[in-house]
Amino acid sequence: MARIKIIHTTEYAYRNPVGLTRHRLMLRPDDSHDLRLHEADLKVDPKPTLIHWTHDAFDNSICFLEWPETLRTDRLRIISTLDLTHHPDGPPAPLYSLEASADFFPFAYDLEDLPDIARLAERQLPDRDRRVHAWARRFVADVREARTLEVLEAMTHAIKAEFRYGARHEEGTQAAAETLALGTGTCRDFAVLMMEALRSFGVATRFVTGYLYDDVSGTTRGGGSTHAWCSVYLPGAGWVEYDPTNGLIAGSNLIRVGMTRTASQALPVSGGFIGGAGDAEGLHVDVTVTGGLA
Repeated sequence: MARIKIIHTTEYAYRNPVGLTRHRLMLRPDDSHDLRLHEADLKVDPKPTLIHWTHDAFDNSICFLEWPETLRTDRLRIISTLDLTHHPDGPPAPLYSLEASADFFPFAYDLEDLPDIARLAERQLPDRDRRVHAWARRFVADVREARTLEVLEAMTHAIKAEFRYGARHEEGTQAAAETLALGTGTCRDFAVLMMEALRSFGVATRFVTGYLYDDVSGTTRGGGSTHAWCSVYLPGAGWVEYDPTNGLIAGSNLIRVGMTRTASQALPVSGGFIGGAGDAEGLHVDVTVTGGLA
């Protein structure tokens, strides 16, 4: 287990004083068997008149910020500080934890589970030339007997090995077919590629946003900002996390904050301002993750 401290700073600068609309934050993880949240501190400047916490449709912790209509400011700074202990799930789910019906890929879900995960197993993005479809099927052909865990591991490692990682701070996520065509992307692009590839087989996946802490190997990609990966629902094993950006499996070195059906639903900070089109001067995001053995 690891004791982790995370400081996530988001700062907007404006050329002229502007008003601030309602902002939505997805920055606080929930306690679970693999994560114990000791303290969560949120500092906002200028200070909001209303801070409201709730849960979204996926049961993620969401914070809403509101300011008076008369407020005008030339900056907005949001600092989230988390103190937590992480208990990684460990090595990939062993074969014996899978239900027998899921040992080989592709598999079918039990009728009891299907109504609850059906939308998560549907393709969310167009694939007109069936490039994602064809790319996904290569892993079934390449793995002997197509054992489910081996297929998922092979896909995770292939994305890390075959695609070039490039940080991109603009909003939005590439379609899976676009990532295939470009051969490059960010962590969120790679997560979406793996999700859409698995959904082409009817496998339920979720987009996960959170943080990465370095395993001191010096090879991890995606630090210094929020990170993204995906989780896959495996009968018997439950939700298992896969990070195709770094080839990490089962939540190792990953601090989960939010889980959604699509990438667009998992923005850490979103909101707007009231002012001119040219008033937005810049956005600075910094994430510092420190820790060691607990």
